Amino acid sequence: MKHIGARPWFATGLLWCIAAAIAAFNLGPLVGGTGVHAVFSPPSAGDSQAVLLHYSLLPRLVMSCVCGFALGLSGVLFQHVLRNPLASPSTLGVEAGAQLALGVAMLWFPALLGWSRDTATAFGGFAAMAVVFAVAWRFKFQPIAVILTGLVTGLYCAAIVTLLTLMNDHYLSGLFIWGGGSLNQNDWRSVAGLFPKIVGCTMLALLLVRQLGVLTLGEAAQGLGVKLQFVRAAALFVAVALTTFTVSAVGVIGFLGLAAPAIARAVGARRINTRLIAAPLIGAGLLIIVDQIMQIYAEKTGSYVPTGAATALIGVPVLLFVMLNRGGSLQTAVRTGGSPAASSRPLILIAALAALVLAVAMVAIFFGRGIDGSWISSTGATLQSLLPWRLPRLVAATSAGIMLALAGSLLQRLTGNAMASPEVLGVSAGTAFGLLCILFVVPEPTIGHRLIGGFLGAGTVLAILFAMSRAAHSGNQFLMFGVSLGAFLTALISVVLASGDPRALSLISWMAGSTYGVSSAMSLTISALAIVGAIAVMLLVRPLQQFALGDLSAHSHGVDVKKLQVVILAGAALLTAVATLIVGPLSFVGLMAPHLAQRLGLTRGLPHLMGSALCGALLMATADFIGRTAYFPWQLPTGLVATLLGGPVFALLLVRSRPLSKLR
Repeated sequence: MKHIGARPWFATGLLWCIAAAIAAFNLGPLVGGTGVHAVFSPPSAGDSQAVLLHYSLLPRLVMSCVCGFALGLSGVLFQHVLRNPLASPSTLGVEAGAQLALGVAMLWFPALLGWSRDTATAFGGFAAMAVVFAVAWRFKFQPIAVILTGLVTGLYCAAIVTLLTLMNDHYLSGLFIWGGGSLNQNDWRSVAGLFPKIVGCTMLALLLVRQLGVLTLGEAAQGLGVKLQFVRAAALFVAVALTTFTVSAVGVIGFLGLAAPAIARAVGARRINTRLIAAPLIGAGLLIIVDQIMQIYAEKTGSYVPTGAATALIGVPVLLFVMLNRGGSLQTAVRTGGSPAASSRPLILIAALAALVLAVAMVAIFFGRGIDGSWISSTGATLQSLLPWRLPRLVAATSAGIMLALAGSLLQRLTGNAMASPEVLGVSAGTAFGLLCILFVVPEPTIGHRLIGGFLGAGTVLAILFAMSRAAHSGNQFLMFGVSLGAFLTALISVVLASGDPRALSLISWMAGSTYGVSSAMSLTISALAIVGAIAVMLLVRPLQQFALGDLSAHSHGVDVKKLQVVILAGAALLTAVATLIVGPLSFVGLMAPHLAQRLGLTRGLPHLMGSALCGALLMATADFIGRTAYFPWQLPTGLVATLLGGPVFALLLVRSRPLSKLR
């Protein structure tokens, strides 16, 4: 037992030794050249090296330590209180809410930022957490409901931030770099402002150690005199405060809140009092290592990379390594509840959805804005002149919605997990990375080149996921693999974009999900692929139903399970690649559409797949029309509008429905 108890401290000490060695390598020459006095006392203005060390590099080192500590501690509190190893400031939408509040304050309440930027970010963070709680309360804080709501809330806030940036780029241009997590410092004022806040929150967390330890007993803790609701509220208040203070100071560095507690648990820190110390120290050590490496990289190449984006490049491999070697230490938290009531007349419901899709399509074709911005209906020659602009993008958006919805349904049925989707599992990020690789390999890539690159990227991510799934001991670990891979690829794309390479910059507009550049030939190709993909998926209904009953049952009914898995993986990868090329990787239609169909009562086999496809088509058709007309004469990206449109609908159906369940 003593050996097991010493393991987390040995691992934490080793990590800090590595951090100290890298920091000494980076800062050692400056300290030796300027003298140790530059570390402890303000240097003269004429000594530029000493000024750089004292007012920039040393505050940056301390800031990385403080921020890493804060995010590691907040992650521990979130995961322990919610009893969910996937809980973190990023998966619960807290960071995205803080970023949205800061953007709103920059546009409409700039005086608030001059008075207290922490107030703005705290308001956004607590508001996002309140939304998650409002929905999760309905499901008695089932872990799957908490994370599902948190992901949608975070995506919704991020979509609003992106739209605000597109519409007000002259005001919010700096928000992109800040959102990547910048630790650059010009003096000690930011450190002096953040440090006492983190110390105060840490003291509050330590005062709750005993109550948090008893919290694992659940409702039985009330018999010991513990006020469960008060303890949970206090711990979550501290966690949100830690996150918002950090976001206010340096921007979004969200991966540490997920990685540090998972690494601490994996190296043996199983008791809450141990994790409350080990995880923050691990988070601080990781952020120091990443930031020092980024400084060395910038000095050698002259290219600046935001530390928050680069954190995932180093943190994800570390997290995956310890998960694969200590996978059993993560608790299974994904549970299912009762099933939504199945519709007694699924065909009528499907017909109603199809009619609604057709009605939205007719509105999108015949209605729009005039030159003066007024609403007009187009007919005759006017309509003929507008059809080449309206029809291709509508067909492409609708087809992309169908394909993303079907890909999400396939992945949810294959994994038996209601949170699986191309976006959550990193498949969309893999498509984006594959496309980025094509842009660097092929001088003038065609649509065929882009499709091949996207398919290879999506297929590679799915292959890696299911290779890792053999080592997973729970559905939560499989999801964490996907979230981690998605974070890694997204961070890698951000690093390439930050380099300023013109080939990478051409990817920015596509990632927003715009459809206004779709040609007639491309829309016909996409629609044909969507039809073929839909027919192929419908043919898999019977083996999918047998597969859901378990491997033994599937084998007894003549289903080749391994072959079926390969077919589903390939189909989901191809559908995701084609759809992502049209609407970008940000829409989350693959997550929302299957759930929307299920909540409407389409829960079984073929009706669910058809309902999912129609919900995806409806979301994207509506989003394309709104994106074309809402901010006329400028265009809003369809992928982002789909997120803004589907988020409230998804939340409403989630609140009014029964607990989440597996698909049948």
